[in-house]
Amino acid sequence: MRKPFIAANWKMNKTLSETREFISSFVPAVKDVKDVDIALAPPFTSLAIASENLKNSNILLAAQDVFYEEKGAYTGEVSPLMIVDIGCRYVIIGHSERRQYFNEADEVVNKKIVSAKKAGLGVIFCIGESLAERDAGKTFDVLQKEIADGLKGIDDKDIVVAYEPIWAIGTGKTATSEQAQEAHAYIRERLGFLYGNKADEIRILYGGSVTPENIGSLMACKDVDGALVGGASLKVENFIKIVKFKEGK
Repeated sequence: MRKPFIAANWKMNKTLSETREFISSFVPAVKDVKDVDIALAPPFTSLAIASENLKNSNILLAAQDVFYEEKGAYTGEVSPLMIVDIGCRYVIIGHSERRQYFNEADEVVNKKIVSAKKAGLGVIFCIGESLAERDAGKTFDVLQKEIADGLKGIDDKDIVVAYEPIWAIGTGKTATSEQAQEAHAYIRERLGFLYGNKADEIRILYGGSVTPENIGSLMACKDVDGALVGGASLKVENFIKIVKFKEGK
């Protein structure tokens, strides 16, 4: 049985004071949630204060990105060792916004995953198709390539896959339960080519305009094991409802 995993990706949002305020309300509200893994991914500037305020809680800390070198003359970059040192347990890699705005190719994503895992970080590996690719019937082709290239040479330990259809991120459009299940089932099938039966143990999250209103129907899908939540994770009351999706049944 795969334990649900709900992660918040705050993207380029929240100052230090806003991070403190969110955590001070969120931690006590979800302290009794034992059957769902919870993670927060603040911006780099808030990782230290988040780490301090999440101590002794049931909430994991994640970074939103990472560079693939351990150290060196890479102005503006953050290494896996730095992320581990600050208290992160997971890192998001391959998000469509990184691919789109910063031209991150599958090969770069793969290098980041290799480096992150070497440092002992769990990886939330993002994949997903654009609206044009979906309309052209290329969804499976895109997913197959991103999985094959991104996970080349990567073992299955501490890998979480996040299916984020680009057309649903921040648009208010959400994949239907049927669309989500179809994509997740295909992803698990492709993971099976890499990892055999261990693919059944890998958690696959859905991301793309997840809300308190649609989380229940998404989580009812056989192969949806959680969510990577963007905009709805910025308001503490909304993210509490998403984390406590089982109470909404």
